[in-house]
Amino acid sequence: MVKRSTLLLGAVGLLAVGFGARRYVQDRNTPRVDYETVARIGNVEIRRYPPTVLVETVAPSENAAFWRLFRYISGANRSSTEVSMTAPVESAGESISMTAPVETEIDSRSESVSMTTPVESDTSEEGVRMAFYLPAEYDYDTAPRPTDDSVRLVEQPGRTLAVLGFSWFTTDGRVARKTEDLLATLAEADDEISIEGEPFLMRYDGPGVPPFLRTNEVAVEVRRTTGN
Repeated sequence: MVKRSTLLLGAVGLLAVGFGARRYVQDRNTPRVDYETVARIGNVEIRRYPPTVLVETVAPSENAAFWRLFRYISGANRSSTEVSMTAPVESAGESISMTAPVETEIDSRSESVSMTTPVESDTSEEGVRMAFYLPAEYDYDTAPRPTDDSVRLVEQPGRTLAVLGFSWFTTDGRVARKTEDLLATLAEADDEISIEGEPFLMRYDGPGVPPFLRTNEVAVEVRRTTGN
């Protein structure tokens, strides 16, 4: 006879898989920043991204940066507008939950503002810089203005990124290895590609998605010196 504990573990496992699958579908329905694939170099994809608007902050930690930006899209802006999320999230370091509730006092006139993934971040001596992409419906003039002085809107010109995708958890070691693979592949392209910035991480899924279903990417801004 099957033990009750075995049945219980099986039921918990099924619930976990079901929850993970639901989160996976929800995350896949999150709008993503549009781009055009212009070339491939081995496993690396060269993408052209259009001009976008980001809301960004620099904070002592990823967690602090994330919640500042989350409060902004939740209505902490001068028009009390709630902004939807867009994928992916561009960042460095450990994954940050995008589903936990945040307690904020918002004006009764507030409405939602979408956010587009990715969330972008990197680290420097000043701290962690993190940015959320705003939906394509906004430009710099129409995007809601932040009320927090540590949060600002940024007009991101169109850019070309070299991107290498991977799954599972975004541990420091895995991100470092994938970044090395990305840069090594670009180095083998000789003079075709010129690296223009520092590598960063883009994440598309929340923590409820099973690691084998997650989509992560390391990316760096580049300039193509040959071709179209």
